[in-house]
This record gives sequence, structure tokens and C-alpha cells, in this order.
Amino acid sequence: MDEHDVERRVAELTARYADGPSSAQWRRVVAGPAGSPLTLINFFKLRPSGMEAMMRYAAVSGPALERAGGRFLLTCPFETTLIGEDEDWDWVAIGTYPDRAALLALFADEAYRAAWADRAAAVARQRVLVASG
Repeated sequence: MDEHDVERRVAELTARYADGPSSAQWRRVVAGPAGSPLTLINFFKLRPSGMEAMMRYAAVSGPALERAGGRFLLTCPFETTLIGEDEDWDWVAIGTYPDRAALLALFADEAYRAAWADRAAAVARQRVLVASG
């Protein structure tokens, strides 16, 4: 993807997911090396009444992830921190993708885009880490 394509894609994603990653975060993902698998580690702190909205989001995001070529490795409640600063999360989801194109296909999926509103309604704060492999 050339620089113009990267900037066009970043602008599109930033506009569609205004409450999601920043432009700089999107740019790092979009412009990263093609062809290698990616794993996303998601930590969620839910709003007091957020579990119902999170389950609506999960009902759509799982099938959308599979349509994009990815799969969940794990979805479960967060328990505790073993090493490092203690953190307070409610839910962890780890998904893997064969490459960046698959991850970007997820964010282009119409059903996933519609379900993003449930994610936003459910989540008080979040951290999503991206790892190669």
C-alpha cells in the first residue's frame, strides 16, 4: 500500500470509528508490514450495565471476525495481574488474523460497523494491544 492509500484508509477508518483508535494508531496498523499474522489482545472495563451491550456486540463480532479470516483464541473474564502494576479489567478477548488485510476486512464489515455502537455503549475503557504473529 503506498502512502496515499495508507492516508486514505486511515482517514476512512478514523471517520467511521471516531471513538476508536487515533489516526496515529490506525496508521501504524495500516502501514505495517503486509503478509504476517497479527494477534489482538483486548482488555475491557465495562460500564455498570455494559454486559448486555457487550454480548450483543460479541454476537456480531465473532462471526464478522471469522468472515474476515480471523478467529478468537480466547474470550473470558479477567482475573488478576500477576506481574507488573495491578490493573482492573472485566473481560479479555484475544483474536488472531492471518494478516493486516484480514484485520482491516473486519473493520470494513457492515454488520461489524453497526455493532460497534454496542461496543461503545458497553465499554467504559479499553486497551487493545497488537502483536505480530
